[in-house]
Amino acid sequence: MFEEMARTPAAWLSGKGRESLVVLSSRVRLARNVAGCQFPGSADSATRDRIVNYFDSTRARSKLLSEGLYYKATDLSKLDQDFLVERHLISPGFLNGESSKALYIDPQERLSVMVNEEDHLRIQALSPGLDPEGAYKLATTYDAEISGHLEYAYDPDFGYLTACPTNVGTGMRASVLIHLPGLVLTREIDKVISHITRSGLVVRGFYGEGSDVLGNLFQLSNQTTLGVSEDETLRQINRVADEIIENEAGARQRLVNEAADMIEDKIWRAYGILKHARVLTSEEVMNLLSAVRLGHAMKIIDFLDVALVNEILLLSQPSHLQKYYGREMDATRRDFVRAQMVREKLRKFEN
Repeated sequence: MFEEMARTPAAWLSGKGRESLVVLSSRVRLARNVAGCQFPGSADSATRDRIVNYFDSTRARSKLLSEGLYYKATDLSKLDQDFLVERHLISPGFLNGESSKALYIDPQERLSVMVNEEDHLRIQALSPGLDPEGAYKLATTYDAEISGHLEYAYDPDFGYLTACPTNVGTGMRASVLIHLPGLVLTREIDKVISHITRSGLVVRGFYGEGSDVLGNLFQLSNQTTLGVSEDETLRQINRVADEIIENEAGARQRLVNEAADMIEDKIWRAYGILKHARVLTSEEVMNLLSAVRLGHAMKIIDFLDVALVNEILLLSQPSHLQKYYGREMDATRRDFVRAQMVREKLRKFEN
């Protein structure tokens, strides 16, 4: 399952959108629960099954949800699940706990709905570049459609009621996935993260909460959902992201002014390894692609297509690699095949 999807670039990594040379994507996630039903973490299996059935019934009556992909969690193999995490269509948390879970994915892969993750429904929309408003608009379109068929748990004073108190209120998390090699190389990243934290946002790794920072990719998201409106949260994300982009531009300029030869060597060396290596780990590819992506943004490597660089980044992940080639492989074999795939993709730039 999903082999064909692996051969299609994810829409949220298209390289389009505002500030796409620095911001890979924007995401908005809405946490919603059905009124009168215990939340998934404390619900019995009959209640969780009922929630899945409620969503099935909503899909059956909805023109908007009638198209797209729909799976019960039990239909998904371990490799399928890992593939969906890599593609950012489900959270790592969706894989934990009870089996009464389901997943909807819209035809363009811009939106997914996780049923019985931490909350009954997690509606998540993705948009390329710095565009949290676009992701929010898409998420709320589906939210409005679903709420026409299901009554949400909502309190006039507190807003949307959620399994985790930190999501009560709007139930919304907005985030951007941002590439900051300049700030890492100039060792200014800790100062910037401290500023981000004081601004009321939180910094996470490539796959969100609990994940590591890979390839100098950081995920920034809001912490507050109570006592703040959705519009205020979106403005805050945009404002802080714009400040960080400006800081990153300053750091890149300092690299050019103070260490141009070393930076140019680092970037071309990374490109050379990617183009000729016979063995590459996924972590190594992330770091090398980070340098190449920086080289493209700084016009040191001016023949690259950032969308293809993004595609290689995603295809290099372990489960994507296995889906792309249509067979399961151990880690050693993946490292060989990953290097082969990267060489094949980079040949497109040779002319």
